[in-house]
Amino acid sequence: MVIKACILSVSGPVLTKEEAALFAAEQPWGVILMGRSCVSRTQVRSLVDDIWNAMNRPCLIFIDQEGGRVARLKAPEWPLFPRGQDYADIFANDRERGLSAAWLGHRLIAAELAALSIHADCAPVVDLPVPGAHDVIGDRAFGTDPETVASLAGAALKGLASGGVAGVIKHIPGHGRSMSDSHLELPRVAASEAELAKDFDAFARLADAPMAMTAHISYDAFDANVPATLSKIMIQDVIRARIGFDGLLMTDDLGMQALGGSLGERGEAAIAAGCDVLLHCSGFLSDPLAIHSEMAEVAAVSPELTGRPLERALRAEALSTHQEEFDLVEGWQTFQSYFPHLAGAA
Repeated sequence: MVIKACILSVSGPVLTKEEAALFAAEQPWGVILMGRSCVSRTQVRSLVDDIWNAMNRPCLIFIDQEGGRVARLKAPEWPLFPRGQDYADIFANDRERGLSAAWLGHRLIAAELAALSIHADCAPVVDLPVPGAHDVIGDRAFGTDPETVASLAGAALKGLASGGVAGVIKHIPGHGRSMSDSHLELPRVAASEAELAKDFDAFARLADAPMAMTAHISYDAFDANVPATLSKIMIQDVIRARIGFDGLLMTDDLGMQALGGSLGERGEAAIAAGCDVLLHCSGFLSDPLAIHSEMAEVAAVSPELTGRPLERALRAEALSTHQEEFDLVEGWQTFQSYFPHLAGAA
């Protein structure tokens, strides 16, 4: 069976016949669920089963469940989880308590995801926001210095892995300095190489993470006007060599307007630059046929997952198969002592 180096999405809470046929024919490595596909626990489990049946294999299912404002599983059906900034606030007063809270919060997220057969989370955020930057990152971040962010994000990754969920650090090599939203346009970072060293350091401290998601941002100091996702310089010289990341590198959503060109052109350029896997969410669309058309376009330019990208993918998958023992009731009680303002287990 040929597996394609892409992660595709679905248009709603039920897999359409067209989507099932596309998945069966193209065999994407994974599937990401957006908010439009998450209504109830029973519905999500049924949707995942249908996706797996269509592909005749249990592919890795991804989701964006950071906590705070980026959460595809929403209350009241699912529990609320803290923002990155909330963990940073605890960490600032008590380092060990902050690390414990970050591990526990993400262990509980993993419990929610694994119960739905979702075993990959596009979290944690490792970006370092700077004063005056666009709030697209903002309170999603675990702080503003490399040591704090890497410590808390590292605890988050361990919490996810303990629950059988592989994490995806993002947005490598750093989205915190963007002055605009890459969903809408290409942010250009004019910071010097010396200034960017701080951003890179946060990711370098987590270079052993299983997966990372690129930033659709250009960096004048390295490759002006070329988004990192499409830049050989940024991927080979910065992400792989300087930062030292050797895990699976996926693009951020190819549908974001920062990239320019057609979806097919974006996908081909990302693979040529050194990305392992293409991610496409169709986050701007609602019509099922339009979403299907975009997914087909991305699948068509996705190469077979083989060689080093396949090795990295298998390594990430392995993290999603091991779940350590955990007392869920006690975990929620401790979590509520950290965050009494949030709702408890749903």
